Amino acid sequence: MASTSTPLTLPVLPLDDEVVLPGMVVPLDLNDNDVRAAVEAAQAAARSDGDSKPKVLLVPRIDGTYANTGVLGTVEQVGRLADGDPGALIRGRGRVRIGAGTTGPGAALWVEGLTVEEEVPEPLPGAVTELVKEYKALATNWLKKRGAWQVVDRVQQIDDVSVLADNSGYSPFLTTDQKIQLLETADPVARLKLATEQLREHLAEQDVAESIAKDVQEGVDKQQREFLLRRQLDAVRKELRELNGEKEGEESDDYRARVEAADLPEKVREAALKEVEKLERASDQSPEGSWIRTWLDTVLELPWNERTEDAYDIKGAQEVLDAEHAGLQDVKERITEYLAVRKRRSDRGLGVVGGRRGGAVLALVGPPGVGKTSLGESVAHAMGRKFVRVALGGVRDEAEIRGHRRTYVGALPGRIVRAIKEAGSMNPVVLLDEIDKVGSDFRGDPAAALLEVLDPAQNHTFRDHYLEVELDLSDVVFLATANVLEAIPEALLDRMELVRLDGYTEDEKVVIARDHLLPRQLERAGLAKDEVTIDESALRKLAGEYTREAGVRNLERAVSRLLRKVAAQHELGERDLPFTVTDADLRDLIGRPHHVPESAQDPAERRTAVPGVATGLAVTGAGGDVLFVEASLADPETGAAGLTLTGQLGDVMKESAQIALSFLRSHGAELELPVGDLKDRGVHIHFPAGAVPKDGPSAGVTMTTALASLLSGRLVRTDVAMTGEVSLTGRVLPIGGVKQKLLAAHRAGITTVIIPKRNEADLDDVPAEVLEKLDVHPVTDVRQVLELALAPASASADAGLEVPVAA
Repeated sequence: MASTSTPLTLPVLPLDDEVVLPGMVVPLDLNDNDVRAAVEAAQAAARSDGDSKPKVLLVPRIDGTYANTGVLGTVEQVGRLADGDPGALIRGRGRVRIGAGTTGPGAALWVEGLTVEEEVPEPLPGAVTELVKEYKALATNWLKKRGAWQVVDRVQQIDDVSVLADNSGYSPFLTTDQKIQLLETADPVARLKLATEQLREHLAEQDVAESIAKDVQEGVDKQQREFLLRRQLDAVRKELRELNGEKEGEESDDYRARVEAADLPEKVREAALKEVEKLERASDQSPEGSWIRTWLDTVLELPWNERTEDAYDIKGAQEVLDAEHAGLQDVKERITEYLAVRKRRSDRGLGVVGGRRGGAVLALVGPPGVGKTSLGESVAHAMGRKFVRVALGGVRDEAEIRGHRRTYVGALPGRIVRAIKEAGSMNPVVLLDEIDKVGSDFRGDPAAALLEVLDPAQNHTFRDHYLEVELDLSDVVFLATANVLEAIPEALLDRMELVRLDGYTEDEKVVIARDHLLPRQLERAGLAKDEVTIDESALRKLAGEYTREAGVRNLERAVSRLLRKVAAQHELGERDLPFTVTDADLRDLIGRPHHVPESAQDPAERRTAVPGVATGLAVTGAGGDVLFVEASLADPETGAAGLTLTGQLGDVMKESAQIALSFLRSHGAELELPVGDLKDRGVHIHFPAGAVPKDGPSAGVTMTTALASLLSGRLVRTDVAMTGEVSLTGRVLPIGGVKQKLLAAHRAGITTVIIPKRNEADLDDVPAEVLEKLDVHPVTDVRQVLELALAPASASADAGLEVPVAA
């Protein structure tokens, strides 16, 4: 417990940002005016009162503000300090509560105060005894760490709780605020608790600091040890090279020698030498050194001046293309033209004009399975060039094309640079496969990065983000493949020469299956050529009835399945070899046909066996296809008037249906159709299959024909298919994809096709053997379509159908 007593009047000795606790002995510099004034005033008062030792009041002064509690101090000695300046040695005696100011002799500030008397219970309670032991243990630990062994014994000999607590005033780690807190705590036990807590916190912080310092030191020691070991390793390698008779600094280890010896363009050489200088300045432990080595390795591995000589045997190149691919005359002619022009330019010394060489950029667009990817390898073979395939399907990062900046960890050059490196020459044939499947997200648009690569006016100075030097791509032949033309960005498509591959005719499929697919699948099935043969009639049936596609992938699968079945039967002892497969054997071997032509079906089972169904032609991502349109009228008592469209139709196709309906309403009387039904009854038009999205204007004439058939009761001819956009006045407008649509009609067994008159010029692209089997009618008006497509009324009546009377 604590109580106050004994009033005192003392001169104030201010301590700026310092605190003295009772029991402490401190030297003070008398050059300080405040200190000298207080000491002189105390000496004068002591002489007048007859005291042996002058007394002063030591008061902390923080930022000009005095504390509420001070320490009574006695001037033990006045003399000179170690540095020769005058000073006084003052000992703290006890706490004093500061009261009001008063007057006194000298220039010092005098105040009134009351001494604080401290009471400690006797004997000490057990908790206080444990506190004393804890403080002494903590203090001993801290003093031993500082090497102050002579102080340890003195602390251990202190038994007074108050003196022990005030002894912490000597601790240099305590802040001024913490010392003031100790000074103003009058209860000795509470003060000792506070001192113990402060000392414990400091020791904890010191442990953390020591742990960090230890870790840092261990890291430094490890680096020094690694540095020393690497130096020793270099010395050992040097000695081994000398023993083996090798010269110091082999070319494989000396990047400067490798760069100077390499056949590099001048600007590339300058950039590489700059990087070598950086490498020589960098330390072995610097991560930049490994980045520079990787970059230099990449630059040195690129074939900067390596080129393959083109094979200028034009006839030989054409024979190679014909031998490896049937059909595809457009692309074969384009490659032949390219080689002929290259030969003439080479003969006249025009290999390089304006820094650009004579490369080519072709876009091969067509349905799957027509040979776009394999055609690239054949082109390289025909030209005598290296071939590299770059798969772009699903690529979404722009850096995949232009490379990553070298600041990124694991940076690599783009796929174009890697393709050149893989080819080993600067003029390979690079196939950019599935360019229409390139995506884009927050990492950029790879298609936009391809603009420079595929631009013949720019790609002779192509810069990869990783290399950061110019790379000449003007001598590269780029072949880009795509299934859907609309998926290629317009700006990118504008930089490429478009070559369409619209699919194979049935005759071409038979030739491909006989000359290419069958030999390959015989080898894969483990069969010799003379063990199994497939008759041409069987191949034709496989192409026409078992598969219906623009390409030949499913046809190859059917041939493979057929040969596997024969091989399995032979191993089971069910069939002898050699064996010839005819069209009659197909059903027993691989089951029934999947695509029976409409014309081969029973007349009662055909889709067009009822009025209101017409056959149209469409183009999909898999090539041309046959599309059926169904129309029906709702019961006037149950169905609401209006037009209903189903089959996942796009906006353009929905508008075409509205136009067809409007045309029949306005011209129904002229066409002798009961158009009154269109006003009172709901019209429903459906496009199977309902799960496939459809859009485009080319089904306009088909919908008009279906509605006219429904109203007139006349059937649509089974052998007729049609395509064309219809206008409100009944004009048949041109559409696209005529070649694909006619090929699809031929595959489906259609014999008569109606197309717009303005598309008549597109018939030049259709193979002659297909045109011979099709009766193509170019028309300008929908009335001509109805005359050609609708069966006579007598034929419909013979089929047992009621023919509505014209309104």
